[in-house]
Amino acid sequence: MYICRILIRNFRNFTSLDIKAQPGVTCIVGENNTGKTNLLHAIRLPIDAALSSQYRSLGIDDFPSGTDISKPQQVLVCLEIKDFIDKPNEEAMVAQWTIDDDLARITYRFRPKPTVRDEILAKERPASGLTLDDYHWQIRGAGGECDPLSVDWHEDFGTSVRFDELQQFLVVVMHPLRDVEQALRQSRGSPLAKLLAASDIPETEQEALVKLLSDANDGIAKSTTIAKVGKDIHDTFAEAAGKAFKMDVELGMSPPAFNDISRSLTVLLSNKALKRFDPRLNGLGMNNVLYIAMLLKSFENRIATGKTPGQLLLVEEPEAHLHPQLQRVLFESLGQKAFQTIATTHSTHITSQVPLESVVVLTDDGSPVTTSSTPAYDADLTDGEVKDLERYLDATRATLLYARKVILVEGPAELFLIPAIVRNVMDVDLEELGISIIPIYGVHFAAYTKLFSKKAMHKKCAIIADGDLKPSDATDPSEDDPSELPEFPKPALKDLENDYVKVFLCKSTFERAVTNRHTLEMFIETARELGATNVTKRLTEYHAALPEEKDTEILTEARNLVLATAKRYGKARFAQVAAKHAGLAERMPKYINEAIEWLVNNEAE
Repeated sequence: MYICRILIRNFRNFTSLDIKAQPGVTCIVGENNTGKTNLLHAIRLPIDAALSSQYRSLGIDDFPSGTDISKPQQVLVCLEIKDFIDKPNEEAMVAQWTIDDDLARITYRFRPKPTVRDEILAKERPASGLTLDDYHWQIRGAGGECDPLSVDWHEDFGTSVRFDELQQFLVVVMHPLRDVEQALRQSRGSPLAKLLAASDIPETEQEALVKLLSDANDGIAKSTTIAKVGKDIHDTFAEAAGKAFKMDVELGMSPPAFNDISRSLTVLLSNKALKRFDPRLNGLGMNNVLYIAMLLKSFENRIATGKTPGQLLLVEEPEAHLHPQLQRVLFESLGQKAFQTIATTHSTHITSQVPLESVVVLTDDGSPVTTSSTPAYDADLTDGEVKDLERYLDATRATLLYARKVILVEGPAELFLIPAIVRNVMDVDLEELGISIIPIYGVHFAAYTKLFSKKAMHKKCAIIADGDLKPSDATDPSEDDPSELPEFPKPALKDLENDYVKVFLCKSTFERAVTNRHTLEMFIETARELGATNVTKRLTEYHAALPEEKDTEILTEARNLVLATAKRYGKARFAQVAAKHAGLAERMPKYINEAIEWLVNNEAE
């Protein structure tokens, strides 16, 4: 079974959250302080029996900012669970929680106590002046007759959940800043201890191991030096304690038991350089992988016994201390396991390979609360568009899931040059404002823009594109080509606009649009660095012949020359070099200036 839906109401920065989760891995992404850690903690409130009651009794800071708890309030976290039919242990655990065929619900609520509710409803006390002592928490199952996100604080629903039922369900939380070396050492909570506990070691094998240790203990105790040190301690202790408190003393190992052996085992590693070395000599990243691997195996062993009603792995930033390739390998491994993982991440390398349906985006839209979206379901995408986005959202373009605001552009020329000119001319650092420029390498903006709307991600998205709407790498067929090719269809970008999306077009192409009297010096130095001597000379002549900004024939020639030079050296390379000389630019093209001002100064309605 797995959690398929998470509903949160009035917990920390979430006033109303409704999230779809998937079997396998669900990936929670978002910029810092959007509540990813809060979300994982909220999930634990109804389902994790190991979570102390201390953490279930909430404080003032667990309510959304500005909440007045002196008046009746409630925090609600609801988990809906499916895929438990024909699995006896799982069916037994959720039997009292079911709300439909193969659908169960468990809910945590923190609200005024029953006596307080009754007194307020009976008007025996005012609905004000409450303190935290007037609140309590409860966990209930079922309640399919109500909508958890709209139920009032005084309304009851569902049936009581017993903790002995919850204790069968295993929840493991992996925090990002854990002491991996300490965690790998043998202790009750270590992954090795969990793995050994899940391994059904036959009694005969246990007895054989105990005998090996017992024989070793006898040999140690008979050592001449060990026996002499033991006698010396015995004599000194007898002298210091006196006859009345005398005790026999000898050195040796404690009487062996299998539990002692289990607790004494530790992980030993070997590689080309070292044999059987302690993990503390290993790199932190590889120890992280080792830790997770042992934990995953303990989960698999637990499932193999057929006695478990389920398990859930909650992971914060699994990419910690891992290089990109290892991040992808680890996450692919998690996705293939027979249990559910809900992970938070800042890694575009991870989100670039996760199915879009498994990605949940948390967004800071400037308000005190966080909004959420599952783009594959909320953005009205077709199946084809989902597949296109999954291909296009590589480690670079997946940045749009994390950015506060987005600029979509056609290609690398805009990616390299726009931020540099904006920084110099407008004194605006796009990265500092959380604005990311994403090249889509074409003009197929439609699928991307569907991600930004009231129903999907509450982020502003500006499209900056060429007026000809022709891909920069497209070429016209030769007149000698006998094949009949259809005319390139221009997308209707204006139709994509909504409260969160706005289109800004130049009249022709980017290189032409950005060329004017106030940027020619930048392009002169670009041509000079590229070794284009003739171009440098001609642009210098054009610059001298343009005393003011006018759409003259000379300016047209200058624009054509800049575009031709960019094509000659490659638009990406040309823009990279030009960005180095952006300090010489003095004015932005109007359409780019308007796009930046819209992103920076106006909020989506």
